[in-house]
Amino acid sequence: MLYPILTPSRFLSDLSGVWDFKLDNGKGFEEKWYETPLTEAMTMPVPASYNDLKEGIDFRDHYGWVFYQRMISVPSVILSQRLMLRCAAVTHHARIYLNGEMICEHRGGFLPFEVEITEKMQPGDNLLTIAVDNVIDYTTLPVGGKSNMMGGMIGGMGEGVSDAKPQNNPNFDFFNYCGITRPVKLYTTPKDYIADITVVPAVNGADAKLTYNVETVGSGDCKVEVFDKKGNKVAEGNGNEGVLEIKDVILWQPLDAYLYDIRVTFGEDVYTLPYGVRTVRVDGTKFLINEKPFYFKGYGKHEDTFPAGRGMNLPMNTKDISLMKWQGANSFRTSHYPYSEEMMRLCDEEGIVVIDETTAVGVNLTFGGGANFAGQKVGTFDKEHGVQTQEHHKDVIRDLISRDKNHACVVLWSIANEPDSGAEGAYDYFKPLYDLARELDPQNRPCTLVSVQMADAPNKDCTKDLSDVFCLNRYYGWYFGGPDLVGPEKALRAELDGWAKYGKPVIFTEYGADTVAGMHDTTPVMYTEEYQVDYYKMNNSVFDDYECVVGEQAWNFADFATSQSLLRIQGNKKGLFTRDRKPKMVAHYFKERWHAIPDFNYKK
Repeated sequence: MLYPILTPSRFLSDLSGVWDFKLDNGKGFEEKWYETPLTEAMTMPVPASYNDLKEGIDFRDHYGWVFYQRMISVPSVILSQRLMLRCAAVTHHARIYLNGEMICEHRGGFLPFEVEITEKMQPGDNLLTIAVDNVIDYTTLPVGGKSNMMGGMIGGMGEGVSDAKPQNNPNFDFFNYCGITRPVKLYTTPKDYIADITVVPAVNGADAKLTYNVETVGSGDCKVEVFDKKGNKVAEGNGNEGVLEIKDVILWQPLDAYLYDIRVTFGEDVYTLPYGVRTVRVDGTKFLINEKPFYFKGYGKHEDTFPAGRGMNLPMNTKDISLMKWQGANSFRTSHYPYSEEMMRLCDEEGIVVIDETTAVGVNLTFGGGANFAGQKVGTFDKEHGVQTQEHHKDVIRDLISRDKNHACVVLWSIANEPDSGAEGAYDYFKPLYDLARELDPQNRPCTLVSVQMADAPNKDCTKDLSDVFCLNRYYGWYFGGPDLVGPEKALRAELDGWAKYGKPVIFTEYGADTVAGMHDTTPVMYTEEYQVDYYKMNNSVFDDYECVVGEQAWNFADFATSQSLLRIQGNKKGLFTRDRKPKMVAHYFKERWHAIPDFNYKK
């Protein structure tokens, strides 16, 4: 799917702004709120999560549908073209109404969808309503625990107590922010138009060949041109398929990005794709970018700011990447969902390497003591009572790769975060998903599954049979063994010995300790900044001793919001930075460490 841009042939209008908004009282659809302007509506910015923008727990923890609404109109000349309505992300289930008619429905809260409205628009003002449902359960990604409709919990991260009203029970450790979280846009194309572009790089010495495919609708001649940053044309091809040859290519490098402009012209339609030329592959225990062994330095992150929640925040994206570079970081993982297209484009521009993850978090019913059904333990992949997510999981993989396949920053697909990958049925659940990702990605990037800490790893973990790279989330010295660091170090080394036998790269995609900013002690104790530093020093000393370890991504870049619980002090405090991006002591430790570690050839 092409990112919407303004071109000589395409009009673009951003519908961001203040919309009318109303929480469903259970009668919104019955009373057809989508047919007429909302009564007693409140104001709500788009894009943003709605949860922290009005006061009260009933608002913040609302369960079910909400309604967004505004009037839209376009100049009549626009309607001579094909007019599209595009939502970049609506969390989690959207129904789109135009003048009272439902024109589109979409499930999944972190990827874009669109619908043509050329024939639906009326002269003058048109009433646009977007209904949004935030309910999560065993069929959704991310996964929510089953509710007993009285607020109680059957499995999952939380522990419910009956309180006479239904509620979401996230089976994951971040707040279930919801709403229209990314931009809603109108854009046009000519009637004969460019539908999609796919480009695959190959590098041979100083030169590169870009194999391209342009998907078009209608009739017309197709021309593809490549321009460097100075505007010089460096390659040209004709037809919907072909090979573009670039002499003396400038490669896209981590922290040293270079983007060409690939301009496609099809009849009257014109589209320009920013494109970085680089190669990615795995060779034994090495992860190669441009045929050089790369070492991942960075974090897991979240799209999480106050008060926008999961809402797109362009200034914070810019600040975050500035802080990454200040620290000497070169990468992050989009934990635990695809991030905004704007962030991906920024990483292309800034040279930040990305592990691109699906929304499959919570596919693990052992969290919180395990799921139960009628008093019996339920397996995560139990066909009757377990998760029912595999088909939706396939849709997410299709949409993710369709959206991000051309990004130079994306070097690794993450199929899921901390699933029950050692359980009965796990291999049968995940094997088709790996196969699908490998079939769909034209660049044939490596695939992984982010592994949760479990007994007898790696022996029973299906990732050993499926993944090109082992990505491990491990908390030796925090959830496992803290506050003692001697025993956890021995246990970590023992487990790494097991993974090393498989001869594949290992990246630690999570490791960390909750730390309250400003809490200090002469003797490092848990939750102090001193303990966080000692924790990381122990773990990093182990990583340095293993040739197969090719990356360290601390959990987390910054503190973030979660559901309330006894273990969470207004959120998860494992950040190297506070939620408002102030550094803890450990941020300075990593700054010194990462600037001393080269991006390439760290381990000869």
